[in-house]
Amino acid sequence: MPASIMPASIMSDESHPAPNADRRRAAFFDRDGVLNEDIGFAHRPDQITWMPGAREAVKRLNDAGFLVFVVTNQAGVARGLYGEEHVRTLHRWMQQELQAVGAHVDAFYHCPHHPEHGEPPYRTDCACRKPEPGMLLQAMAEWPVEPKGSFLIGDRDTDLQAAQRAGIEGTLYRGGDLDAVVAGILTRSTEDVTERVNANETAGI
Repeated sequence: MPASIMPASIMSDESHPAPNADRRRAAFFDRDGVLNEDIGFAHRPDQITWMPGAREAVKRLNDAGFLVFVVTNQAGVARGLYGEEHVRTLHRWMQQELQAVGAHVDAFYHCPHHPEHGEPPYRTDCACRKPEPGMLLQAMAEWPVEPKGSFLIGDRDTDLQAAQRAGIEGTLYRGGDLDAVVAGILTRSTEDVTERVNANETAGI
C-alpha cells in the first residue's frame, strides 16, 4: 500500500452528514469516459460532452435513495496542465448541469497526483490514485455509506481494482446508455434481495 491518504488532495465540494447517520447504499462514478466523453485532460466546461443517459442515471440513483459520488484521477494537475481550482470549478458546473434535470452528485473527489510526473507535492506515490481505493474510502469515512449494495462504474480495470479494494462491486462501462446500465444494476440488486428474502422464508428464518 502506498503512502497514507493525503486529505488535502481529496476534494469534496459538498457538505456531508455525520457518518453515523442512517446508512445508505452508494454509487461511485469514474468521470472521464463514464459521465462525460474522455478527450484527455478535460478541465473546462466547453470540453465536456455528457455520455448518453449520464444525467438520467444520476437522477435514477438519487430517486432510489443512493448516495452518488464521483471519484476521478486528475493527473493533469500533477503534469501542470491545469490546477485544482479548474477541477473544482468544472465540478461545480457539472453539478449545475445535473441540477437542471433534477439530479445531483453528493460529492466529487479527485486525485491530482502522479507517481512520475510533476513536482512535489503532486509527484508522489499516493493512496488516492486509482487503482488505490483512497477516494472511495474517504467518501465512506465522510458519508454514511452502506458498502453492501454499493457499487462503482468505471471504464478501466484500475477503477474495478479500486472498487474491489474498497469492498464494493465494480461494473465495467463500455459505452452506450449509462442510464440503462444503472437500471440493470438496480434491477439485479432488487432481484438478489427478493431471492434472499424468499430463501429465508423457505428456511423459516
